[in-house]
Order: sequence, then C-alpha cells, then structure tokens
Amino acid sequence: MIVLLLLTPSLLLGGTSSQISDTILVLAIFGAVFIFVEYAAIYPGLIEFRDAPPFNRVRYAMLFFSVLMVALATRGMETPSTLTRFVQAVGLLLGQSMDFPLSPIRLLMSLLPEGTGLVEAQIVRMAAGLTYLVSLVGLTLFAIMIRLNNWPSPTGSFNVWINLPTFDPTAGADVVKRLNRDGAVNIWLGLSLPYVSPPVASFIAESYGISMLESDLLLVWTMALWAFLPASLFLRGIAMRRLALMISQKRRRYGGADGEEDPAFLPA
Repeated sequence: MIVLLLLTPSLLLGGTSSQISDTILVLAIFGAVFIFVEYAAIYPGLIEFRDAPPFNRVRYAMLFFSVLMVALATRGMETPSTLTRFVQAVGLLLGQSMDFPLSPIRLLMSLLPEGTGLVEAQIVRMAAGLTYLVSLVGLTLFAIMIRLNNWPSPTGSFNVWINLPTFDPTAGADVVKRLNRDGAVNIWLGLSLPYVSPPVASFIAESYGISMLESDLLLVWTMALWAFLPASLFLRGIAMRRLALMISQKRRRYGGADGEEDPAFLPA
C-alpha cells in the first residue's frame, strides 16, 4: 500500500525523468520496508496507534485519496477524460466556495509567485479544494467510527506502551489531564498549520529558487501534504482526547480516584 501511494502520482502524470523515477522507486521500497518492520515488531516503534485501527487506516486513506485526486485533476489539463473533468469540476467548485477572506485557501492564493497565470492559479485552487474535501471526509468518517466501535478498544483495554511509544503514562501529572492537554494542543496545531505552513513554504521556496508550479509532481505532493498534515494532527488530537475519556469512564466504573492510574492502561 505504501508503494502504491508513492508511485501513484508518477504513474498518472508521467513525463518524469528517469532519475526522479528511480528516486521515487527507492523511496517507495524504503517506505514499504519501514512499515513492514514497524508492524511486524513486537515492541513499540515510531508509529502511533499501531494496534488501534482504524486510526492509521484513515490517515493512509486521506493521504492516498488526496494524492490521487490532485494527480487526476492535474493529468486532466493535458489528457482530459470524463473522470478528470469531473474531478476538476468538483475541485473548482470547492476551491471557489472556500476561497473567502481569512480562509487558508485565500492565504495560499495570495502567496503564489508574481506572474502566476490564471490557469496555474486555478489548478492550485482546484487542488486545495480537493485535498480539503478528502481531509474533511476522513475526519468525519473517523469521528463516526470511533462512536460506533467504541474506539480505541471495545473491550476496555489499551496498551499505551505500544500505541503511544513517546507518551509515558507514569510521568508528570494525571494521565487523563495530560492526554486532554496534548489532544487540545494537537487540535490547535491542526487548525493553525494551514495558515502557518504557506508563508514558511513560500519563504523556503524563494530562498532556494524553486516553485511547486514548475513540476506537476511537486504540485501534487505539496498540496496533498498541505491539507494532510493539519488533518493528521487534528486526528491525533481527537484520538488522545477519546483515550482520555475512555480512561475516565473506566475509573468511574471501578471507583478509582482522580489521581489513581488504572493498571489496564499502563505499559505491559
């Protein structure tokens, strides 16, 4: 699945040099090996919520469909088809409807390089609308699934050590307060990143003399990550606050004190 994710834009767009194609293939193989090792390992690694589906499945689906939609819309500029025209129409409609004052898309459009043509600006607006649609659908589906399936664990047990390898439940303040605080921080970061990342990316691009409009492949990945990273942070914030709620409910059920840790949530 990781190989498919990384190769899809190159396969749809075509026209990439052999050097870039070889680099993407190497990255795809490396990513596949990394994911395989992470999920095959018994001990915790770098991936969070490894044993708490569908968290990572939703994140993967959001990034994959963001890349796929933008790649299809970009491909349609040169080789139009019924599918690409439909994707472009949806992207333009969403991009124009969300291009209002103080919106992330308006900020993104205002930071385009001088001399950007109307067609290029429309492509960026279209890509922004598509990626935002995918992110909002992914967040909505995850919120529905955690309600229906009693996420993260229908049985009430959750291994913090495996699923949150960087979170120490025995350190600092009460674990519920820390999870709620970290969840709120991630949500606020997810809300602010669409406004912070475009100026930073524009500054870096000007410093190195590059532009995402120079390459369709670069445009696809830039726009997909622009929407995916905030959505991923928002998703993580929802997950951590949901875990805090689950711990609080179990404490009340078993009559635990506010500052008492439940052994079912401590590392094995």
